[in-house]
Amino acid sequence: MIKLVLKYIPRPILIRLSYYLRPIVVFLLKGNTYTDPIDGKRFSAFLPYGYNKKRPNALSPSTLSLERHRLLWLYLKHETSFFKPKAEKIKVLHFAPEQCFLNRFKNLNHINYTTTDLNSPIADVKADICNLPFKDNTYDVIFCNHVLEHITNDEKAMQELYRVMKPKGWGVFQVPIDNHRAITFEDDTITDKAERTKLFGQYDHVRVYGNDYYTKLSKIGFKVEKKDYTAQLDENSIKTYCLAKGEIIPLVYKELND
Repeated sequence: MIKLVLKYIPRPILIRLSYYLRPIVVFLLKGNTYTDPIDGKRFSAFLPYGYNKKRPNALSPSTLSLERHRLLWLYLKHETSFFKPKAEKIKVLHFAPEQCFLNRFKNLNHINYTTTDLNSPIADVKADICNLPFKDNTYDVIFCNHVLEHITNDEKAMQELYRVMKPKGWGVFQVPIDNHRAITFEDDTITDKAERTKLFGQYDHVRVYGNDYYTKLSKIGFKVEKKDYTAQLDENSIKTYCLAKGEIIPLVYKELND
């Protein structure tokens, strides 16, 4: 059922529907087994999620966060100064803003927060990531998570991300990566949705990234760090927060002399 919904209902419609259905699911799954660290709510189970293969306990009923969202939240909270008040506002650009982050980031007084996407109904600015309407060296922080695998010309998109980031700025650019694959696989002749799902993991993906993803970012000019934050957590925390053990957070920087 979930697979059919994900496959045939466009994402903008799913986003709108989720606002009405979420309170019902939250009530039905109340419990003490799992915790969403984003809002602190506890549940007997999380929802399964996935296209090719459903992942159990992946989707939080309350924030609609997935494993990667909860991991990023924990990393930002405990390993960065992102949530700490600052004397001067920082400018943050967020691509395809996730519902679990949107209002929480927007309500941070020390952040000048801009969201952008080509199709999302909850984004501030409708824009093509390959041709952004923002000036050079504008943003202190950029979040671009699970976007680049949808973009045909990902190199151009990476160049635009680099262009609008300030020197000394940083960002998180998560993508789904096959850690057993050295080289990214893409084939734009494959247009059948079922075949794309089979090969790329999702019908609207245009590639499956390999470990050369980090090299691609480096060639654009970014300094890249691979953060395995789950390695700093105990097994009970990983289980309680429903995280994917070993998932990498790609942390990028634009150095001052660039």
